[in-house]
Amino acid sequence: MRHSPATVIPWAVAVLLTCAVVATAPAEQRQGSPVAQVLGDRQLRLMAPAAPGGGWDQTAREMQNSLQDLVGRTEVYNVNGAGGTIGLSQFVRYQADPAQLLVTGLIMVGAVKANDSPVSLENTTPLIRLTTDAEVIAVPQDSPIRSLSDLTARMRGDLRAVSIAGGSAGGAEHILAGLLAQATGADPAQLSYVAHSGGGELLSTALSGRATIAISGVSELEPQITSGQMRALAVSSAQRAPTLPDVPTLQESGLDVQLDNWRGVVAPKGISAEQERALEQALLEMTRSPKWRETLAEQGWGDATLGGPEFETFLRAEQDRVADVLSKIGLG
Repeated sequence: MRHSPATVIPWAVAVLLTCAVVATAPAEQRQGSPVAQVLGDRQLRLMAPAAPGGGWDQTAREMQNSLQDLVGRTEVYNVNGAGGTIGLSQFVRYQADPAQLLVTGLIMVGAVKANDSPVSLENTTPLIRLTTDAEVIAVPQDSPIRSLSDLTARMRGDLRAVSIAGGSAGGAEHILAGLLAQATGADPAQLSYVAHSGGGELLSTALSGRATIAISGVSELEPQITSGQMRALAVSSAQRAPTLPDVPTLQESGLDVQLDNWRGVVAPKGISAEQERALEQALLEMTRSPKWRETLAEQGWGDATLGGPEFETFLRAEQDRVADVLSKIGLG
């Protein structure tokens, strides 16, 4: 789901969004399936641990759309704040409840470390990694910064004077900002980073010119870039983003920096092995559905499907990697 460019969703609308549900698929399509037996007569609830409009919110609502033929009615709700750690702290209370799922990802891994969160993803049951999303560095259309070389020159000259609007502290955007500073020879500890808890808030700051640059997921800023409201300087992935084919990568632009923001899904701690397998099977089936394949193309997300023990191994390695990066660039 994408919201209108330059629009901050009013509180009342956000509340309505958190209660959005989709129509129930015919029961005969689901009777006897492992996930149907796990859920019984309950609906699946998907927590997006951020405000409406950002990548986690988009992911949860696209999942809702793609899951309806598999699990019937689902509910998406938002719990905002602190890089997803507020949502995580609430989610871990759903001990052993297979009807609760949490959208997570690189941002939460970083935020747990940066915020010294008392709970972590170790307190959940990892199910599946779904997507990757490149980060894009962009400026308002009327900005005097015309290229990445203009930006790096400013960062080398006075890093504190370059204000950066991004997501939560310790998240993917904050990590990328630190890596950019480091690559230009500046001290990452001197960053002027303005953290935002949701995509709508970030868009407002970016379009108003209250920050020098904005860093966000390609899928979140692509509408404003293609409409001409913002100008993209570079993307953080190894290859150019399919939805922004004319925008060079950071490496093409002369900076040896690469970062992909990944997103996935976890369940509460304490669910049974049978429940874990059923939920993972349903999510894997979702990733093969035409609706989900269309979503990947429309959003420009990379297919990063990884489930089972492989995802658990990846998550442990990612927690170690992010902790190391945050420490090196002064964010941990």
